[in-house]
Amino acid sequence: MNPTTRDAFMPVYAPPDILFTRGEGCYLFTDTNDKYLDFTTGIAVNCLGHSHPHIVKALKDQSDKLWHLSNMFRIESAETLASRLAALTFADVMFFANSGAEANECGLKAMRRYHYDKGDKQRTRIIGMTHSFHGRTIATVCASGNKSYMAGFIPNDYGFDQVEFGDIDALKATITDETAGIILEPIQGEGGINVADKAYLQAVRDLCDAEGILLMFDEVQCGAGRTGYLYAYEALGVTPDVLTSAKGIGGGFPVGVCMATNAVGQHMVVGTHGSTFGGNPLATAVSNAVLDIISDPAFLTQVRDNGEYLRAALTQLANKYPHVYGQVTGLGLMVGLKVTPPNTELLTMLRNEHHILVVKAGGNSLRLLPPLIVSKAEIDQLINALDQVAQTYQPS
Repeated sequence: MNPTTRDAFMPVYAPPDILFTRGEGCYLFTDTNDKYLDFTTGIAVNCLGHSHPHIVKALKDQSDKLWHLSNMFRIESAETLASRLAALTFADVMFFANSGAEANECGLKAMRRYHYDKGDKQRTRIIGMTHSFHGRTIATVCASGNKSYMAGFIPNDYGFDQVEFGDIDALKATITDETAGIILEPIQGEGGINVADKAYLQAVRDLCDAEGILLMFDEVQCGAGRTGYLYAYEALGVTPDVLTSAKGIGGGFPVGVCMATNAVGQHMVVGTHGSTFGGNPLATAVSNAVLDIISDPAFLTQVRDNGEYLRAALTQLANKYPHVYGQVTGLGLMVGLKVTPPNTELLTMLRNEHHILVVKAGGNSLRLLPPLIVSKAEIDQLINALDQVAQTYQPS
């Protein structure tokens, strides 16, 4: 049997027949040494590209010392990371996990526990948004409310409601005396790179304060420098009570973190939550190395500048080929491009004919998530490819 066959996998994925064996900077290389420009970064994970020397060194150095302890014992690198994140963000306390879904599970539990401890035990319902994505666990699927992801798994609503993203009146009408909190992505990723309007976010914040409920931002995809700010809430001017981060904060190593104010986090006492692997020495050593770079103001300024360059170039393309390309959305280097043809057809053309990798998203969009170290020359490579795709596209 071919040792690389996929026969032994559950058939939940359908990857193209390409085998990548190494990466360097913004590029991936196949087993036949074909070179691909990577504007997917593992869906916003490899924020500093592939094999970044600072991250590689941190991983190698830590791997020679200590890999795993569990949280029965103190972990120095985790304590360092928590203190640094507290100093850099609104949050006072952290819980480390291994993924965005796990971080979101912690945040959802924390919002409910907050009200439980305050004596409002009926406040268990959580409101999510349409077109959202929070993970594939039972609770995070329910929070997202995507019927295709729920089919066959979810026998009831598990205490979650959904309202239209951006509709403050619908949100007001959904809140009851059983509502514990609201979860939303300030920039929706899978839903199509939908940036929340600042006035809407502020209205949500004001509504939460008026109703005595909590606001949770899922920044698993839009956080960790992706917008040109360490976290998107800074760019949008609204501060949550709980925030989750993963993907880019590990730079390619599995790391998740649930951040909270002390008012919320103090209720997550011993026995309320836990993780065997969360905050392990390897993960947090790598995450500290990532944070060394993405917390640098000069680095974040470069991300914003390159994001503006990319969006301006895409807008020019949309004006040149309005029958193929449409609205450009996003912030920093989290960019969406609405398209008229099926997005999968354009994605395939970019991959097969130009060796450029992008991700699809809702609203028939292309999702562009390059490494935050991407150069203008590499952005130009993408733009030139998109130009050629528009010239040669023929409906299938």
